[in-house]
Amino acid sequence: MDDGYVGGIAALGTAMCWVGSALAFTSAGRRIGSMNVNLIRLLIGLFYLMVVQWIRRGLPLPTDASSHAWLWLSVSGLVGFTFGDLCLFRAFVVIGPRLAMLIMSLAPPIAALTAWIALGERMSWADTAGMVLTLAGISWAILSRQPSHPEAQSPARTLRQTVWGVTLGFGGAVGQGVGLVLSKHGMGSYDALAATEIRLIAGAVGFALLFVGLRWWPKVAASVRNARGMRDTAIGAFFGPFLGVSLSLVAVQNESTGVAASIMATTPILIIPFSMRMYGEKVGFGGVAGAVLAVAGVALFF
Repeated sequence: MDDGYVGGIAALGTAMCWVGSALAFTSAGRRIGSMNVNLIRLLIGLFYLMVVQWIRRGLPLPTDASSHAWLWLSVSGLVGFTFGDLCLFRAFVVIGPRLAMLIMSLAPPIAALTAWIALGERMSWADTAGMVLTLAGISWAILSRQPSHPEAQSPARTLRQTVWGVTLGFGGAVGQGVGLVLSKHGMGSYDALAATEIRLIAGAVGFALLFVGLRWWPKVAASVRNARGMRDTAIGAFFGPFLGVSLSLVAVQNESTGVAASIMATTPILIIPFSMRMYGEKVGFGGVAGAVLAVAGVALFF
């Protein structure tokens, strides 16, 4: 395989993994609550990585990482997982997944801008055009999607709720975009799976401290006893924190952050066939046209 394609293929693999994690976490969240899923998925993902790294490197934990890697990857985990995902999951509740995912489309340009300022990364004109086409396609597809059951839509939101929800969604986009740049800065040429372990440890610690303040631990203990919820969380943790996040670090390690983030952002496009099959969603012209436009944008990256 041409080394020039490693980053792009890893980013596309990340987007595919996030399709699986999104479906699994949706099911798990309905059974044990999204807040509980947020912490438990990180712990299960860390367990998967420890097993693999023990077999692969003889080191279940990244004890060989430098202090530089520990510092910046830990900050990345707190920004991306604790802050970013907390904002995103709350935005789903306040303004709904369609608008929240649309705002999350800002993550790639935020990542590209942050990488340019902090790391001096520059994107070619072709890469910039690819990012614009990809994000335009994603936005078109998201805006055209309609719930499978219109009567189940949330009641009209107040202006204050909308502003708060949009703010939360933007926080999620900032968390994801800046988190990727921090990961790239902290990781360097270090092992991507070990770097993922550090991010998961930091994210889990962040949620654990938050749960102490919220007195949330009894709810976590109760959720662990839900076998179906834990099964779905374990499946989601495999495709998300374990495989997906690891591939995302391989992507930014081998590709510019803006390009990698843009390809990863195609998850809403890739999930459309599964939503049609599992939830009966209808996809009209806008959904198809948006998907075609997004695929054309991704093609420019290659």
